[in-house]
Amino acid sequence: MSMRSLLRQTSAVRAAVRSTRSLTAVPAAMRAPTTSAPARASARCFNTSAQRAEEHESPWGINSLDKFTEEEEMLRDAVRRFAENEVKPRVEEMDENEKMDPAIIKGLFEQGLMAIETDPELGGAGSSFMAAIIVIEELAKVDPSVSVLCDVHNTLVNTVLRKYANQELRDKYMPILSSEKLGSFCLSEPASGSDAFAMKTTVKKSDDGKHWIINGSKMWITNSAEAEFFIVFAQGDASKGYKGISAFAVEKDMGVEIAKKERKLGIRASSTCTVNFDEVKVPIENLIGEEGKGYKIAIEILNEGRVGIGAQMVGLAQGAFDRGLAYTFEREQFGKPIAKFQGMQFQMAQIATEIEAARLMVYNAARRKEAGLPFTKEAAMAKLFSSQVAQRAAGSAIEWAGGQGFTREQGIEKYWRDSKIGAIYEGTSNIQLNTIFNLTAKEKGF
Repeated sequence: MSMRSLLRQTSAVRAAVRSTRSLTAVPAAMRAPTTSAPARASARCFNTSAQRAEEHESPWGINSLDKFTEEEEMLRDAVRRFAENEVKPRVEEMDENEKMDPAIIKGLFEQGLMAIETDPELGGAGSSFMAAIIVIEELAKVDPSVSVLCDVHNTLVNTVLRKYANQELRDKYMPILSSEKLGSFCLSEPASGSDAFAMKTTVKKSDDGKHWIINGSKMWITNSAEAEFFIVFAQGDASKGYKGISAFAVEKDMGVEIAKKERKLGIRASSTCTVNFDEVKVPIENLIGEEGKGYKIAIEILNEGRVGIGAQMVGLAQGAFDRGLAYTFEREQFGKPIAKFQGMQFQMAQIATEIEAARLMVYNAARRKEAGLPFTKEAAMAKLFSSQVAQRAAGSAIEWAGGQGFTREQGIEKYWRDSKIGAIYEGTSNIQLNTIFNLTAKEKGF
């Protein structure tokens, strides 16, 4: 069975229980355990399938965050095989060359992994956000660069069109974004990083009213070297501040210039470039959502993106841990594998615990998003903690492997280089802490 088929089956199974999710039923279920099917269904607010729920359900109808449908487990296995068989043999070369292999991008499209939540009638799998998280996590275990390419295309580019674009724009662009053309998300600028809405890129209507004219530069743009489609945010009326910002669907051949490509510490196969707009003419109908509402699109979409980056960091941490753990059973000192020393065991147990905690935080944020519950704080927590765990896991794995871990041949040091970006993009760690504090204080009435 192809991954595209698995994604569509996952969608069908989840749709069958989507209407039964409700947090309000949980207290009653906890007060009065029951074997009634309707009561169990209504309590399954974080379920992924009726079938798996029956297998793992407690008497109170509450299930583990990491229980998945059979289709989702099959999807995870399929993505894992793709990553091991197709991505892994190319990782070292892509990292050295600082360039994504076109065959990888083609393979992601062929496997249906670039339109996970897109409606089937537009060429997508019509699956779930959780399915996207599974894919992102599994790819990151092998190569975080490939993972973030898939993540940005799915959770940012596709989601902006799905949620905010009109039907004409969806019909025009989503089929090609599902099958062949890579997308990129243009928000950050040289002078507006964390303060994203201080952007200087401008937009105005042409004299004949048929086009938008965009001028300016975007910086730190992921996927930009390979992308043929861009979601671009621009300021139309500086006097209105952030309320003057709008979002646009822009094709590369409309005049987009890919300028400086950054040479980075990590995720080197993932392109990060400056993108210039010099009198770029965009059809008037390519406005996404309402004029002046771009800031709302950016805020809402980045919350989803942070869950995706959390999944990437969890996958990265697990990949580094797995390699480091395996080495400790191979390396012998003082007559036995170093994994047999209690000091080593305690270090590995600590990291394993932190990875599991980060994973559950990511899954919780994803399930809350799917259930239509507030998840901004949970997304910030998941992104913050998973990025910290990724750095600790990768750094520890290097130390467990000793001198070998410090070499490129072992493949562990790359995880550490890749991990650092987790504290920077999709909102720095300080931005996440600010969000967490503000929402926590608000919950407490302050």
